[in-house]
Amino acid sequence: MRHHLGIGIGWRPEIAEAVEELPGIDWVEVVAENICPGHLPASLQRLRDRGVTVVPHGVSLGIGGAERPDAGRLADLAARAEFLGTPLVTEHIAFVRAGGALTASPALEAGHLLPVPRTWDALDVLCENVRIAQDSLPVPLALENIAALIAWPGEELTEGQFLAELVARTGVRLLIDVANLHTNHVNRGEDPAKALAELPLEAIAYVHVAGGVEKDGVWHDTHAHPVTEPVLNVLAELRSRVDPPGALLERDDDFPAAAELGAELAAIREVLAVRSPAPRAEEPGHEAAQTGGGSSTAGSGAGDSVRMRVGLAQASLLSSLVAGTPAPEGFDTRRLRVQSHALAAKRADVIAKVAPELPEILGSGYRSAFLSYAKCRPMSGGYRRDALDFAEHLLIAGRPADPAARQALTRWWQDRAAPRPPTRRTRLVRAARTALVGR
Repeated sequence: MRHHLGIGIGWRPEIAEAVEELPGIDWVEVVAENICPGHLPASLQRLRDRGVTVVPHGVSLGIGGAERPDAGRLADLAARAEFLGTPLVTEHIAFVRAGGALTASPALEAGHLLPVPRTWDALDVLCENVRIAQDSLPVPLALENIAALIAWPGEELTEGQFLAELVARTGVRLLIDVANLHTNHVNRGEDPAKALAELPLEAIAYVHVAGGVEKDGVWHDTHAHPVTEPVLNVLAELRSRVDPPGALLERDDDFPAAAELGAELAAIREVLAVRSPAPRAEEPGHEAAQTGGGSSTAGSGAGDSVRMRVGLAQASLLSSLVAGTPAPEGFDTRRLRVQSHALAAKRADVIAKVAPELPEILGSGYRSAFLSYAKCRPMSGGYRRDALDFAEHLLIAGRPADPAARQALTRWWQDRAAPRPPTRRTRLVRAARTALVGR
């Protein structure tokens, strides 16, 4: 059964008041990891009391990774779904970490969403991971297509074929992000209309619409810029094929005034307010992709050898992006540099939100100091651990140079980690232990 959601907006603390005041908001989406069951922000609680549906949107499960989904993360997502009384939960078709025991290599965190290769091996892994997640969740799961700066060499399926096969094998629903289809059009030369023609449209749970910006021929899916006409054109193409159960405006940074958000929502409503699409003949690609030599047995699982192959490929790519190891064969090295910089910038932005005291203490030197740190120190835990490691790195190096700032940083670190800042020797011992564990 498909739930009719209507028009919604991504709820963020920075625009909480505006969201409450915007007319015609049927539902909101909230980042699942940012809420705790039983302790909703007052604004979200008021929306729920008004009957506004709240859908949790996960960002850290990494369901496209080579490892099976973490039971603890699934339990947390299930708890949020039950607490919110939501009709569904959503996540991304992406991997966010790699390495570890499966590949006998250091465990690494991307801190962001990275594309899975569109291969039969990766599809086998993804389908088994989806079934595990579905068995652990109390409501249906919908998965989102992501934006990509890079393309995997040797891909065997188009995006539409990959998603169609995923739905055919698992029955999972789709969250189609039209901004991400546009991003992949600019960055990877993929035709959004072709992807939509290959999709099982009946599986669409809802649609994302977001803004971005083009720099040097690369489209950055920033969620911090206005929705552009090309993105609305992709939405119109989708609407010509299907009436989606819901559509949602995403904005994650550089938040505009409520009037501008209202205008973007009005533009989305205008695109969707067209006559119902005419019945279409079955188009090539709607059936599960059976050509290309891959296995498409609905009940087949991903064996350890398949998971290891996918895991090694993902670990090699992630290591090159966050640890400076050589680029895997077949990748565009220029695009890898762009992606690497984007990941580091994302880390810097998130750390500034998770630990706002750090940019306050370091002032204008915060960003350059963090980007220098991130070049050779990949994230191996969450963002809060990353913030502590960054502060520790600065203190070991005797920074910042200003004694008052260094004292403030020391106190910040002590409040969260230990009574005394670590010595350089302590840091080296920790690094050696981490390397041994990863082997």
